[in-house]
Amino acid sequence: MRLGVVKHEGRSRIAANTDGTWQLIADGPGDFGNLCAAAAATGPGQSAKEHVLSHVEFEAPITPRSIIAVGLNYFDHIVETGMEAPTVPLLFGKLLSSVTGHESDIVVDPSITRRVDWEGEIAVVIGQRMRGVDAREAMAGVFGYTIANDVSARDLQAVDGQWLRAKSLDTFCPLGPYIVTADELPDPQDLAITTTVNGRTVQDSSTSRMLFSVAEIIEFCARHFTLHPGDLILTGTPWGCGEFADPRVSLADGDRVEVSIEGIGTLSNTVRFVKVPTPRRIEAR
Repeated sequence: MRLGVVKHEGRSRIAANTDGTWQLIADGPGDFGNLCAAAAATGPGQSAKEHVLSHVEFEAPITPRSIIAVGLNYFDHIVETGMEAPTVPLLFGKLLSSVTGHESDIVVDPSITRRVDWEGEIAVVIGQRMRGVDAREAMAGVFGYTIANDVSARDLQAVDGQWLRAKSLDTFCPLGPYIVTADELPDPQDLAITTTVNGRTVQDSSTSRMLFSVAEIIEFCARHFTLHPGDLILTGTPWGCGEFADPRVSLADGDRVEVSIEGIGTLSNTVRFVKVPTPRRIEAR
């Protein structure tokens, strides 16, 4: 099943696709409870086909409870960075305000950053509360998968020495176009993943090249903290990031970035350079 959050008649709705067509199922937004209710309404014996859509305008497919990301998790990406392979999953976070959807703009303020990079990734939607699970149990707690672009301001990353600001600018976490439920992707470790910029392929790899599998990442996370339904895990990017090209390449105004993952689809976004107005001081009343 495919579940997405769509814009319909000026409001967010949840739509499902089980037979090649998108049907409105429930009111949005895409918090995990609403997604579960929509999935249940389209299960066996259900007939919740409220309205068949002729045009689909996707928003972010989930409003995550939290975003956990993994760095240096593809063998080929580790080689291109020249860094040593981690001995355990390298975790960091992205702020929820970085989330945006399919066909929305990646907004870059050139007064803040000029070295903006792409990172195509498969993202895991957690469906059950998990703490202390092993890798064999972990996959039973996965609700589904979507595509993420872990957009990164490399100049901020270099200055800060840690990654929160560089990875969390507004619109720096495009997600979508929709969620594919776990029953349709029983093996997330053998999927082709590609990224193109203006139609030119810049990343071309497979999830089989991960250093730590999805199950191992979940096991590691759940050993250290509780995973909750609606948490989102970005599992790392393969080789082909612009920062490590020779010469280095950064995203420019008007660039079109598309991340495709076998069995899921294609997430598309356009880069827009927009200078954010200088904030005014808030006056006390």
